[in-house]
Amino acid sequence: MIELLDVHKRFLENVVLDGVSLEVKDGETVALLGPSGVGKSVTLKMINGLLRPDRGDVIVDGLHVPQLKRQELAQLRAKVGYVFQYGALFDSMSVAENIRLGITDETCYNDEQFCANRVQECLRLVNLPPEVATKLPAELSGGMKKRVGIARAIAGQPKYLLYDEPTSGLDPVNADVIDGLIERLRDELGVTSVVVSHDVRGSFRVADRVALLWQAKIRAVGAPDQILASKDPAVLQFLERDLEMTLIQAEGATRGRHV
Repeated sequence: MIELLDVHKRFLENVVLDGVSLEVKDGETVALLGPSGVGKSVTLKMINGLLRPDRGDVIVDGLHVPQLKRQELAQLRAKVGYVFQYGALFDSMSVAENIRLGITDETCYNDEQFCANRVQECLRLVNLPPEVATKLPAELSGGMKKRVGIARAIAGQPKYLLYDEPTSGLDPVNADVIDGLIERLRDELGVTSVVVSHDVRGSFRVADRVALLWQAKIRAVGAPDQILASKDPAVLQFLERDLEMTLIQAEGATRGRHV
């Protein structure tokens, strides 16, 4: 289980998190929504100790993350797969080498046959053909890079998966593919997931519960239908803005087809 308890974080005069509390139960997928720059990625980085709160606590598997020493933190991170917003693949490495970096057990990492088998299994899980393993990131489309990033995140067989804007920059078709993968990995691997996003439609599809981060606080938490039924002005404003952006994107796509 993941717990954030009254977490505060500021950078100079910018208050990013102001008393954020959130619980993610084992086997659950929670989508953390909010406008750009509101602190969603900062919250994600608190969970695996990339950032420490100024005040409050973050508990993962009963461990108080801000208090962990370097070795203890490394052991925790071995159980947490992180999907970076832009893939963060190493351009000079093949897809297989990038995925291998996600294998956290040193003995397994040094076993060539184990790594080769694990790479192929991870490619299968993200619906990529075996021959992709030999390609370089520059040879892949944006959607394929996202899937390789997910494959690397699951290579170490984590208990938790943290997704930072997994569909950012993708067209609707590829975004749907990634959303489908998030659902599949939850069902097939039984992972507990936190999905940071500003995409309402995709988040409502994959999440058991949705939390809205608004003005440095968790403004609403609930099942997707509860969020849709909310009368909270902040929730309504965020949903209306997402609808406007969806319509603008759809209009742009329609114009593109006629050019």
